[in-house]
Amino acid sequence: TFIKNGNMIKAPVIVLKEGTDTSQGIGQLVSNINACTVLVDTVKTTLGPRGMDKLMVTVGRPALITNDGATIMKNLDIVHPAALTLVDIARAQDAEVGDGTTSVVVLAGEILTRVKPLLEDGLAPQVVIRGLRMGMAEAVNVLEKVKVKLDSKDRVWLEKCAGTAMNSKLIHHQRAFFSKLVTDAVLTLDAGDLDTVKMIGMKKIPGGGLEDSELIEGVAFEKTFSYAGFEQQPKSFDNPKIVLLNVELELKAERDNAEVRIDRVSEYQAIVDAEWQILYDKLDAIVKSGAQIVLSRLPIGDVATQYFADRNLFCAGRVPIDDLERVSSAIGAPILSTVHQIDTATGTCGRFEERQIGGKRVNVFTGCPRAKTCTILLRGGSDQFLAEVERSLNDAVLIVKRAILSKDLIAGGGAVEMQVALGVRKAALSTPGTAQVIMCAYGQAFEAIPRQLCENSGLDPTDTLAKLRKAHSDGKKWAGVDCSSAVAGSTVVDMWEAGVWEPAIVKRNMICSATEAAISILSVDLTIRSSPPVDSDNLGKMAKRAGLQ
Repeated sequence: TFIKNGNMIKAPVIVLKEGTDTSQGIGQLVSNINACTVLVDTVKTTLGPRGMDKLMVTVGRPALITNDGATIMKNLDIVHPAALTLVDIARAQDAEVGDGTTSVVVLAGEILTRVKPLLEDGLAPQVVIRGLRMGMAEAVNVLEKVKVKLDSKDRVWLEKCAGTAMNSKLIHHQRAFFSKLVTDAVLTLDAGDLDTVKMIGMKKIPGGGLEDSELIEGVAFEKTFSYAGFEQQPKSFDNPKIVLLNVELELKAERDNAEVRIDRVSEYQAIVDAEWQILYDKLDAIVKSGAQIVLSRLPIGDVATQYFADRNLFCAGRVPIDDLERVSSAIGAPILSTVHQIDTATGTCGRFEERQIGGKRVNVFTGCPRAKTCTILLRGGSDQFLAEVERSLNDAVLIVKRAILSKDLIAGGGAVEMQVALGVRKAALSTPGTAQVIMCAYGQAFEAIPRQLCENSGLDPTDTLAKLRKAHSDGKKWAGVDCSSAVAGSTVVDMWEAGVWEPAIVKRNMICSATEAAISILSVDLTIRSSPPVDSDNLGKMAKRAGLQ
């Protein structure tokens, strides 16, 4: 404010630089909700056993066919900041429990859609957020009441959980075979390894049928790049001594790494001889340690390969670090970065052999004494198909792991969502004030899951939801949508009797993540978009290269 000609004039105060875009108020909230709704419409058709797949084509990458919610969200090129929140919760759901990635996005979008009219009618976002938190607390309370605790030693219910996770996947026709395979894989781990699935490796070998896949109780990886002399090496050992290295056993031309000034030819020969001697000293140290198998993360060259072959040793260089770490845990040997004191750093396994599986040769370590580990060898017709099978089995492995850790189960097929919707609506009737309206809207949002299951299965959503509400009001808490026998006309069945079981932690995580995501989006009333700072030096260099200067 300043005085000019006796008049007080208020000049605008410029805080943000020119070109900055700002949006705020209810219009901003509605815009964010609309953006999330568009994203939900993209993935909701993949929900359930009758969900559709998405074909994702990216320049420079192979085409991707999947119905995994987290994979779809990760590969979408989303730029809207509010919609990115849904991407984050899908990734978090996948990392935490492995399944329910589509459900959490659909639920979050439905919560936002239900509260949108309340915001447009003038209800304050803070009031809506308080009502959503009350609804979330009641939803979790209902879930705690209906969950069932089972004996973790019974593998039958573990297989049912794995089968439920595969119902909506590409391999649902082979879920009986893969449910047993996944359960066997998880049960091979020690109790201390259940918190991670790194000890379960999955290797894709094109060719054959899905049921040609097998579980190896040990470590297996595809034969690595090898040099001349490899075929002369032995391909099987019983109780071998194994050395794991992060050392390059290959001649390196020093002209690539250093500059050496010499006056005579003899000096050059001395340098060459020293280089060979350094390599032979390393190889002699390995052989003297008594090792029969040498694995290295770095290359093992042709000289070293032939050297080991002449002494009946097996070697493999450029072993992927994940496989090398699993071998290290299984045989009890560290990964060495030097060959000094190698005698005390060896491990062993019951048997090593190189097998021919399909068109690939696979190195297999079994009978590992230190840590329990396993490898699933996947067979199939194409690389794209095998990639989707791997994603499906990874979800099933995480589900079985969570089921063992939590031991609490609920029924799927939209049954628990209908039960939660009923419980939240009943609690809302005893809640005074505006929170009652918000909790009712929150409870209705849970019906989006069974409704979408009906739509994806070709059922009448209105009729089926009416039957479900009636069944749950009559005390049938596990009544859900029967997508598999929808053709026969039976749309509502007892999901528990049908064997559609899921770990309760999947639904708990889904409820909390979806609600918190909706609250985060409703908490934003101002978006500021500004262009990145201009680097004048960089612009000058670019212009000079383009011939503009």
